[in-house]
Amino acid sequence: MHHEIKEGHVKAETHNGITTIEFFHPKSNSLPGHMLEALTHEIHSAGHDKDTKVIVLRSSGDKAFCAGASFEELLAIDDAEKGLQFFSGFAHLINAMRKCPKFIIVRIQGRCVGGGVGLAAAADYAIAIQGADVKLSELAIGIGPFVVGPAVERKIGLSAFTSLTIDSAMWRDAEWARRRGLYVELHDRVIEMDESIQRLATTLAHSNPEAMTLLKQNFWKGTEHWDQLLTERAAISGRLVLSEFTRNEIHKFRKK
Repeated sequence: MHHEIKEGHVKAETHNGITTIEFFHPKSNSLPGHMLEALTHEIHSAGHDKDTKVIVLRSSGDKAFCAGASFEELLAIDDAEKGLQFFSGFAHLINAMRKCPKFIIVRIQGRCVGGGVGLAAAADYAIAIQGADVKLSELAIGIGPFVVGPAVERKIGLSAFTSLTIDSAMWRDAEWARRRGLYVELHDRVIEMDESIQRLATTLAHSNPEAMTLLKQNFWKGTEHWDQLLTERAAISGRLVLSEFTRNEIHKFRKK
């Protein structure tokens, strides 16, 4: 029997009230199902850990922040149930970030594609570097950003979300993302980005946890139905990914 070694890792550590959750995958920090589950678990754990006052979510390396769904896993989906299960991984992660009682700062050191844009949008505060361009490439492979859509639209508005979705082959630069509110800050150098994240995380680690939790609930007001909504959206993507159209496009993408 063939056992595939699961690539990539998710790790978390806490220092001085700041829990840093880091993910890595050799294919541009894309997110296969096992890593989506691990990230969801770590966000949930940190959210309920009394020593954690604030969370920093980051990926490793200096290239892409997150390339979104893993093409290998998309191609392995052969029925609607598996499709629902895979895309529910993104739904669960975004919902975990939304419901987490701690603020989540997301560090964006490179390009974001698809689900990666969803993670940036689900952040309470995203700090990025020049070159952290964004693209919602889902339509280009015959699906659509159904699961991450509510998070992205909530953050940048319907107009910007629509333009990203429709022109799915086009990169928007980090400055575009900052002007739309996806990123709060944009830095020229990694060291400046990291200093800013450390400064803010340290300030929040000394702030009133109850006040922050209540503020976060206010910020996310109106999204209480997302547990159901994002799962329904996962079923749509899970069905579309089975189409001959999508399979052909993914094969083309992988050859590039």
